[in-house]
Amino acid sequence: MTTQSVGRALELLQHLAAGPRSLDECAQRLGVHKTTVLRLLQTLAEQGFVSHDERHRYRLGRTVFALASAALEQWDVRGIARPHLERLGAATGQTVHLAAHEAGQVVYIDKIEARSGIRMYSRIGLTAPVHATAVGKVLLAAMPGPAREQAARGILYTRFTDRTITTAADYLAELNRVRAEGFAHDWREHESFVNCVAAPIRDGSGAVVAAVSVSVPTVSLDADEVLALVPTLRGAAAAASADLGWPAPAAADTTEGVS
Repeated sequence: MTTQSVGRALELLQHLAAGPRSLDECAQRLGVHKTTVLRLLQTLAEQGFVSHDERHRYRLGRTVFALASAALEQWDVRGIARPHLERLGAATGQTVHLAAHEAGQVVYIDKIEARSGIRMYSRIGLTAPVHATAVGKVLLAAMPGPAREQAARGILYTRFTDRTITTAADYLAELNRVRAEGFAHDWREHESFVNCVAAPIRDGSGAVVAAVSVSVPTVSLDADEVLALVPTLRGAAAAASADLGWPAPAAADTTEGVS
């Protein structure tokens, strides 16, 4: 494939990630003739990246799922943290996320669904904004000072709700609070009906390699009740960190910030 063809093929895969699409819909997305798109789809189908049904609607194929699975397995923290996420979900009854920082965005790498009530739209592999999520704040707060400031000043501060942080100055002040307190919160900043708290997970070197969060619909618990979950959340983060080689809570001060 040429560079242009590779770019179009990748755009097609991203388009199909939202659901099955017809040839016409794919051509419209790329803005090229259907014959060009058909050749791309046929090439992708030969390698298992796409498949199509009897109505000739194209969808992601087996190779994409195999690659996604392999990519997730490369996140060692995911497998190690999983039992702690499950216990956190059982203890709180709420949605639990595990997230990492990738190319300026939050990427959800694992999720435990709430036992009951409203289910979160989030899913494994989905990205989220760093400035409007508790996990994003935890992950950026862990950066060294110059990198943290550069990252904060490079964010496009999209407003999602009337509570979203919209300036670099306000975001940097929030990151300083996160570093001081050792956890982050998102009070209806990304979704108007969800409050969230998050804490860092560290590896053996002390580096923050992921963030774990508890997300709660406002109809389930109010902000004070969500804050009451923070000790349980931090206990789960500390236990996962211990399994990654960072000192266990008994040997380390868990009230320490995320620096």
